[in-house]
Amino acid sequence: MTTQLRTDYTGVEEAYQRLKPIMIHTPLAPSNILGKEKEGAIFLKLENLQRTGSFKARGAYNKLSSLTEDERSRGVIACSAGNHAQGVALAGSLLGIKVRIFMPLTAARTKIEATQNYGAQVVLAGETFDETKQITLEAMKESGEVFVSPFDDAAVMEGQGTIALELLEDLPLIDNVIVPIGGGGLIAGIALALKALRPEVKIIGVQSYGVYGMIASIWQQKLVANRRNRTLADGCDVALAGELTYDILRTRIDETVLVEEKDIEQAIHYLALKEKVIAEGAGALSTAAILSGQIDHLLKGKNTVAIVSGGNIDFSVFKEII
Repeated sequence: MTTQLRTDYTGVEEAYQRLKPIMIHTPLAPSNILGKEKEGAIFLKLENLQRTGSFKARGAYNKLSSLTEDERSRGVIACSAGNHAQGVALAGSLLGIKVRIFMPLTAARTKIEATQNYGAQVVLAGETFDETKQITLEAMKESGEVFVSPFDDAAVMEGQGTIALELLEDLPLIDNVIVPIGGGGLIAGIALALKALRPEVKIIGVQSYGVYGMIASIWQQKLVANRRNRTLADGCDVALAGELTYDILRTRIDETVLVEEKDIEQAIHYLALKEKVIAEGAGALSTAAILSGQIDHLLKGKNTVAIVSGGNIDFSVFKEII
């Protein structure tokens, strides 16, 4: 079940205060190379340096910390390609809540092992995230555990939205924020806060041509599924976005960008060699959008933030790209 979402940013502000002693206020690093090339100021929000190596820990902790005592005693269940799994597992270990995670059979070994190391029980099931989600929901009906959505939940979105408050604290004069999209929790949380506080800031969403359910839904003005192929951005491999996330984004997203797989590879390579930043495929989507040249007209003379959402890349994949 999803929790009720407030249409202002008060939930994000409350989450910010809750997470402040627990989560890392991640660095906002200027990219002199990209800034010079694009004739604007470009900054990288390094969520790859967040606890568990991804922004997902924010939403997971905010959700689990809001559970009632009865819900905590039942334990939680979640489905994830990896980063949400680690976030929920960490939150469960910090709060003393039992965690069971369902992950796709294709999940990266590093993410499976990391999730187990945080104390969660891992079950591998389903070829894709969407298959895994259905299996998880069936298991929840039998067990009575509390389902923690990776994106379509108010507390999860509000936790992710705390990134926006950090951005405004570090760079008050933002013009653009470029955000990877999977199910939409990250971009919806950021958009909810930024459009309330700074409505003139442009929210730019990025997905792969292989999987772009949310962007297809924005274009068609209704929630639709879209998945053509697997993508290197496995953390964003979500064919059908969330109802809550779509409802937030349909009136708050300003620009959409689709990138090729080669663009994602180029971005991972660029970030590692030029910026000394390790990013997974999903984490490199925002940089891929910049390098692709599709949004040059939005970057010139502007202050732009690219969210590097995670760094949990499988070593074999990273080695092949580099």
